[in-house]
Amino acid sequence: MEFVYDNAFEVSTRSTQVSKQENSANNIKRGQVAKQKLSKGQQRRVQANHQKRLKKQKVTEIDDSLLGEAQEGLVISRFGQHADIEASDGTLQRCNLRRTISSLVTGDRVVWRPALNTQADIKVNGIVEAVHERHSVLTRPDYYDGLKPIAANIDQIVVVSSILPELSLNIIDRYLVACETLGIQPIIVLNKIDLLDQENREWVSELMTIYSDIGYQVLEVSSHTNEGMEALTNALIGKISVFVGQSGVGKSSLLNALLPHNEETILVNDVSDTSGLGQHTTTTARLYHFPLGGDVIDSPGVREFGLWHLSTEQVTKGFVEFKDYLGGCKFRDCKHLDDPGCLLREATEEGKIAESRFENYHRILESMEQIKPRGNFTGKDK
Repeated sequence: MEFVYDNAFEVSTRSTQVSKQENSANNIKRGQVAKQKLSKGQQRRVQANHQKRLKKQKVTEIDDSLLGEAQEGLVISRFGQHADIEASDGTLQRCNLRRTISSLVTGDRVVWRPALNTQADIKVNGIVEAVHERHSVLTRPDYYDGLKPIAANIDQIVVVSSILPELSLNIIDRYLVACETLGIQPIIVLNKIDLLDQENREWVSELMTIYSDIGYQVLEVSSHTNEGMEALTNALIGKISVFVGQSGVGKSSLLNALLPHNEETILVNDVSDTSGLGQHTTTTARLYHFPLGGDVIDSPGVREFGLWHLSTEQVTKGFVEFKDYLGGCKFRDCKHLDDPGCLLREATEEGKIAESRFENYHRILESMEQIKPRGNFTGKDK
């Protein structure tokens, strides 16, 4: 198994390319015609229209006289104007949201009231009255809708990557910047490690020391062979963790292995034979109770993770190994490119800062300058 390692520091397998060619040939022989795929722009518009329909969906208001006493609850998942709330007795209740609630996301702790009598025209079991203050929230910027929360009240972020569909250090670095900005502990998990032969396994392990050398916990795991799963299990005990990463890296497969007694198997998808990219399986974040203590949240996969809402200073401080050199450059407005007396560039040339990290830092800044989103990034999430 050979790897192609390009300037973006991404890894892909040639065997995957061969497999895709074989599959395409077999499909042609069988007379199968591939369905026409929507472009990325069309997919975004379809999804945006779907979300708008959900938001405009008429919600039946329940008369207060038909509601019971207020009680505490936990948001397991949200669907448009509805949410699944875990009651104090452990039961799951589908609830409407009060119109005054501007933001609700998986992991939120809420006050809700149960419906005393479920009427034929009322499809829910209660209504969410209020949301408690969050101690943390992971958000991502959306081009059209501004900041969108992914999960609330989390203790750590599990950044899952894998050698398929691609090992992207750029995506890892983006999530790490978000973690540092939020002050939430990250864990880097490299999944599907069983697909590597010994030589490439050693090479990838050496590559990941870029992160362990600067203080990040890195776990190499396989949900198929169970390698590294004990260490991952121990890292989750007693914590509220959200799993994030690209589509197709195996987040749902990992959670199925971690939650063997879960009543509802989490759906998984293979990497697309057509595009070689991961396919979205999880469509909305959902919380699961970890049997050894704590909670885990499965979040939808992404193709990219934008940082447009952050300032240049926040991104710079998000690279932890830069801190010892910041403020020491010859010029106060140093761009850390070809500026004379730039300590960051000197440290990179001396091997004190990983070249991939330094390059990804500038790629992130370049992407922030190129993208001009239409959404509101004032800090108010939805």
